[in-house]
This record gives sequence, C-alpha cells and structure tokens, in this order.
Amino acid sequence: MFDLHEALAYVVHNDGSDLHLKVPARPMARFRGQLEPLPQYDEPLTPAETERVMRQMLAEHSDKMAAFDSENEIDFSYTVRDLARFRVNAFRQRGSVSIVARVIPFTVKSVTQLGLPSVIETIADEERGLILLTGTTGSGKSTTLAAIINHINDTKARHIVTIEDPIEYLHRDRQSIINQREVGMDTASFGRAMRRVLRQDPDVILIGEMRDEETVRTALSAAETGHLVLSTVHTLDAAESVNRIIDFFQPHEQSQARAMLAGTLKAVVSQRLVRTADHSSRVAVCEILRMTGRARDMILDPDQTDRLREVIAEGEYYGMQTFDQALLQHVQAGRVAMEDAVQAASSPHDFKLLVAGEGRTATSMNDLHGERHHEESHAHDAPPQAAPPQAAPATAAHAAPAPPHAAPAPPHAASEPAYAASPGSGNGRPSAPPPGFLS
Repeated sequence: MFDLHEALAYVVHNDGSDLHLKVPARPMARFRGQLEPLPQYDEPLTPAETERVMRQMLAEHSDKMAAFDSENEIDFSYTVRDLARFRVNAFRQRGSVSIVARVIPFTVKSVTQLGLPSVIETIADEERGLILLTGTTGSGKSTTLAAIINHINDTKARHIVTIEDPIEYLHRDRQSIINQREVGMDTASFGRAMRRVLRQDPDVILIGEMRDEETVRTALSAAETGHLVLSTVHTLDAAESVNRIIDFFQPHEQSQARAMLAGTLKAVVSQRLVRTADHSSRVAVCEILRMTGRARDMILDPDQTDRLREVIAEGEYYGMQTFDQALLQHVQAGRVAMEDAVQAASSPHDFKLLVAGEGRTATSMNDLHGERHHEESHAHDAPPQAAPPQAAPATAAHAAPAPPHAAPAPPHAASEPAYAASPGSGNGRPSAPPPGFLS
C-alpha cells in the first residue's frame, strides 16, 4: 500500500526535487533532473490510491477540495512536520487523479551557499526598480528569489510583502518584517493583491509570477514610484523576457510599456540547472543582464532588443555574463563535464569555440604580440644555416669609381637595419605588417 509520508521522506532524504503520482504507474521522483521510480514500490498506483492521497493532503482545506471537485485541478501547499514543505499541483487525467509535489526546504540558503554569482547580492541591494528571475519550470527561480529576500532580511530593515500561489519558502523576520500572502487564502488574485499592496507601506514587493497585464502594469508602476519589485517570468533569456513583458500590453500601449520597462528594469537573471561532473547534484548556471545606457536604448527600440545578448557578452565589468560564459567557468573549475555543458549551452557550436579560445570572444593586441613572440622564439631556436658563397672582392683596378660628390655614410649606418622599400611606402619600411599581425 502506498504511504505518502514515507514516499515524501525518501525524496527529501535523497535530495530529490519532485514526487510524481500517476495512474497506472509506479510512484516516480526526480533526482538530479532525472525521473526514477521509487524502489520500495513495485506495483502501479490505482485510481483509489491517488484519490485517497489527494484527500489526505487537503483534509484541512475543504474549500480547496471543493475547488478541485468543480475545476478538476488545484494548487496548494502541504507541510510534513520536521521534514519539509511541498508545493503541490493535483489534476485529473483520463478520469483519475495525478499529483506532483515539489520539495520546498524549511531552510533558506544564501546566495553563497547556492553557488550563485556574487553580483546577485549586489543586485539585491538595489533600492528601487524591477528585478526579474527567468527560466523554465524547475530551474530554481523560487530558490534564488528566496535567497535574495534572505539577503535583504539579513542586511536591511525593510517591509517586504510577498504575493505567491502558493507560498513556497517561509521567511522569519530578522532585520526586516515580511508579510507573505497566498492567492486563494489571503487574497483573491495577484491583481487584487497588487492593487492593495501600495497602501501597505512596502519597501520590497515579491510577485510570485507575472501572469497578466494588470499584474505587470501595477508592478511597473510600483517600481516607478520607488519600490523594489521582484518577480519571475517563464522565459529563457533576457531578450525573450523583455518581449514577454511588452506582449502583455495592447499594440498601441507597447511604446509606453517599453519606456516604463527601460526606466525601471534593474536586472534580469535567467537560470538553468546543469548536473555536476560527478552526477551527484546540479549547479545553477546564470545569465545576468544589468541595466546600462546601451541596454536601455535596446529595450526602447524593438528592432534592437534581440541584440541584448551582445551587451551581456561585453558587460563583464558590470557583472554580466551569458549562459555560455557562465558554463565555461563551471567547466574550467571542473564542476560541469564538457558533454553536459555542450547540451545545456545556448549555442553548442559557439560554446565549443569559446572553450577552445579559453573564453576569448575576439582577438586582442595581446594575442597578436604573443603570436609574434612565439614566431620569434621559434626563429631563435632554429639551427644556424651555412652562409652562401661570396664573390671575390673587387681589386682596385676593377672597382667602380666613387661619384665625385658622394656624401659620407653616417656613423651609425652600419647598425641601422635595412628595409626594402615597397610600393606606397615613403620611409623605406614595409607597408604591410609582418606575419601574424593585423593591418
């Protein structure tokens, strides 16, 4: 017989992320990104078992049970004392109940403990504006958001309001006070909560997800009026995130929306999880865009928005990095295997070139001077060649007479290197650069 708490404990203790219950299949869980059956259960689940499990999880939430009965799907949170919290989605498929439970640890890890780039703490120190966390489902967006809230809570006295569906990580007040509101329990919708939040004297507002135009519009307005707004978008990178936000608006409003976004956006952090070289865990690989004048201009111009990756690739000074640049750091540090990195890269071909060039994306003058030095050292190491035979010196009788007014050679002429004049050169030096140099 299937035991829910036993299965959840197995997933948590073995560093799993999700428990999957489906009829007719064995209970499955995701470990290090891969779905595997739970070894203690050999028999497939029955419709009666998954129905019983769902009602067990919703025993104290009759309103959610009624919502499931009418809508055939529901989101909710579930807590097992001394184990973990779980974000649960239950739904019907082929007439039976399926359940997916995501593990949400009680402990919130810091940016450093998660192995995230240190610039994320700098981003978290922003006083106002919009910060977006993006990525596919299961890429660690909620965990990174929790780490950012944790950093603010540890370092500043702020009023933080979160609006989530459902509440995932639980935060305890330290330097800040944190109010966490769950859609369906504490408020009717994201939109309604956002309309009220500006009257609650917030410094920081966390929105679980940008779902509709009303939420996006209110979030941008809050960022414009001096609040720090954090949210997530289900997109792959910065350029796609900007376009997704703009697409929430009607065509005749999109120019104004671009101006609002360009004026408020502080950073976009896009994440992917890649398994470690020893396959024991996964690491977060982050693409980071920070707002600069050039990035702002590209957001304002819809024809230039897709070029934001160029700004990111060239923005190392500001802490920016592309996915492929971040992957290269993990590969060089031995945290990620090359074959896994190639699979996760935005452009596998370009990533291989990046690895071959040890991270260089363009030829620099240092590279060129190094190449010339390499050639010169080879020339010095080459064995000496025999001198060609010389003609016998001319006798006085056969020597050509010197011109009557020939100027004497300068005293340093013997030590001056001789250059053959070439077309277009007025100084006797070659007009084309030597081998290995760019013109």
